[in-house]
Amino acid sequence: MNFLTHTRRLAAALLLSTGLCAIATAQPYPNKPIEVMVAFQPGGGTDSLARAYAEAAKKYTTQPLVVYNKAGASGAIGLADVANAKPDGYKIAMLFVEVTILPHLGITKITQDDFIPIARLNADPAAITVRADSPYNTIEDFLAAAKKPGSDVKVGNAGNGSIWHLAAASLEEKTGARFSHIPFQGAGPAVLALLGGHVDAVGVSPAEVAVHVAAGKLKILGVMADQRVKGFENVPTLKERKIDLSIGTWRGLGVAKGTPPEVVEYIRTMTKKAAEEPIMREVMDKLNLGYAYADGPAFKAQMVRDNDTFKQLVTKLNLKN
Repeated sequence: MNFLTHTRRLAAALLLSTGLCAIATAQPYPNKPIEVMVAFQPGGGTDSLARAYAEAAKKYTTQPLVVYNKAGASGAIGLADVANAKPDGYKIAMLFVEVTILPHLGITKITQDDFIPIARLNADPAAITVRADSPYNTIEDFLAAAKKPGSDVKVGNAGNGSIWHLAAASLEEKTGARFSHIPFQGAGPAVLALLGGHVDAVGVSPAEVAVHVAAGKLKILGVMADQRVKGFENVPTLKERKIDLSIGTWRGLGVAKGTPPEVVEYIRTMTKKAAEEPIMREVMDKLNLGYAYADGPAFKAQMVRDNDTFKQLVTKLNLKN
């Protein structure tokens, strides 16, 4: 083979290779499995919701959705994993309300602006819950006690800077009450401390006290929501009591900033259909999670509002590390 022939063949091979790569690159999204990141250990509410979503969505995509867990730093490690990934739609983050809190605490530089919101799936308000034998029978009783000079009303939360800590702090700001905030390693331990009489109240979601309320051991005095909560219809909202406060947790989906618009639209369409699947409602009902679907723009608006609110609160409470 002469040099010229060899060169021509090599050039042809390179052109063929380049053409094949171009064809592969041009394949429509998705052409490989999609990963769904959960920033916490397996088994919790966020993890269960992600796995229900992956199961529900498989009817509406040509590729499987694979849930993976990347826990640590109050969720900051998992958030960074998706925010810093290639923005191609093959990593979807299960977002949670602390994405609007953690950066203000100095835990991470990742903010909600690093994500394009897909949809919110769930929302649960904060609630003030006390023991069934507590002398406080209404939210007014509870707040009146916390306003007395020298009072020491202890309110348990899921850790300094957690959504439940900030919810109770917001209630202080709105009403002039003063609490002793007692942090625990999660909402579960805080509820156990309430059952044991070590704190006077907790500010966690109704879902996290539902079993004990049903057993007659705890009672909810009020929920920080716009409307009464399904399953707790006898519990008034704070707004009904003339306290303009609506705050709580939420979970949703987002992809890295810079993801192509057509990919974002594909995931949004898939997610909207998946959210209507029975398995989603079944899992949420089983976990007492509030179904609260909101599309991308509405979800984004909420994240912006929450970010502004929590930035002010964290600064006021001097919680930044």
